[in-house]
Amino acid sequence: MEERSLRIYTDKTFFTKITSTITKMLVPTKIGINGMLISIKRNNVLKAYEAFLESEKQEDTTKKEVIQQKYEDTFSLYLEAIDKHIMDSIYKKVKNGTATEFEKNALSRYYEVIHIKETEYLEYKYRKQKYLLELDYETIKELDKPKLMEKYKNFYTTKMDSLYKGLLKHFSIKLADNLTYQNKEEIYEKIFNVLEEYITTILPLKMEHEQQETYQQIIEEYDKFENYTVGKLDQNEGIEKRMVLLSISRKLFTHSLPLIVAEQCYIKLLKDVRSLIVDTRVLKKQEKAYSLLIRLIEDYNIKLLSTKIYWDKPAKREQYKTFWKQYKQIQELKQTDYINYMKQKEILFIQADLKEVNKNENKYYKIIRFYKNKLVSLGAMRELQSHYQSEGRYTGRKGLCKK
Repeated sequence: MEERSLRIYTDKTFFTKITSTITKMLVPTKIGINGMLISIKRNNVLKAYEAFLESEKQEDTTKKEVIQQKYEDTFSLYLEAIDKHIMDSIYKKVKNGTATEFEKNALSRYYEVIHIKETEYLEYKYRKQKYLLELDYETIKELDKPKLMEKYKNFYTTKMDSLYKGLLKHFSIKLADNLTYQNKEEIYEKIFNVLEEYITTILPLKMEHEQQETYQQIIEEYDKFENYTVGKLDQNEGIEKRMVLLSISRKLFTHSLPLIVAEQCYIKLLKDVRSLIVDTRVLKKQEKAYSLLIRLIEDYNIKLLSTKIYWDKPAKREQYKTFWKQYKQIQELKQTDYINYMKQKEILFIQADLKEVNKNENKYYKIIRFYKNKLVSLGAMRELQSHYQSEGRYTGRKGLCKK
């Protein structure tokens, strides 16, 4: 009873109200102190970064290592200062009800990162550094100091570039694990989200400050991607956007997103667009999805498989060689007979994908039927009114067979 009385008394005393008021008064002071500490640490890391860049030109390995270590140490102290600002200032402002929407969102995002620490430590490490840098970058933009921003951008872009690549490499390694279907789907989502974040926020900064031939090669795809950043996207447009992301990634992330992982991502998109075709009942939407499928098959075969050097199965390699030879022959029609070129290319792509889905007829029977109907309409297969045989297999009554 005495303990309970004491708690009630403490909660309602005048002294508690005074303490609460003092805390609110102290918060702006703490923000000022934290802001000043962050500014000092930021200046230190920028100087260390410049020294690190200069050291890259030197031949003295020992000196380079010392400078690099100093840069890493100052970077750690800088991040600690930003982290302390969140805990000491933003947290208390949110608790006291004096935080802005930006500060509320910042704290919410902070906890989203923190909660994966125990289960996904490597991902947590990359995401927390990325988050803290983003937070200070937004702060500098608010300060409206062009000279500081210009100096900071180069450091920020370089660090963020390495963190995004670290995340992609981490997810690529995870895909090699024996994951369940659901866990694999989560990893695919994370890969696509990281690619989109990078191309939206970091790539423009890199293109602004760096003149590289790689950026000239992706400018067309980058312009396409920008079209998908405005307005709400339907399922077809969402898949199309991811196809563009993968196309750009083949130029930007050859090491952090290896070809074998990019191939799995393409296969995932092929599955998604096949499902979209057979699940939609609206003919116009189905044809739109089919058009996307043709472009996706071309991207997959031309931009990815044509660059593949190592094949697990020699038979697959020989099969692709045959495909590639046919594709090159069809390309010769492009200038002289464009309509026939498009038709022959469509037939080649559908026949190639039909071979893939036929490996699991029970799962893909709907898309198999759709493909065969398409091949009939293109004149590549003929329909029989009774039993039929297709590629050496009996497939039931009324059906199709190769011409």
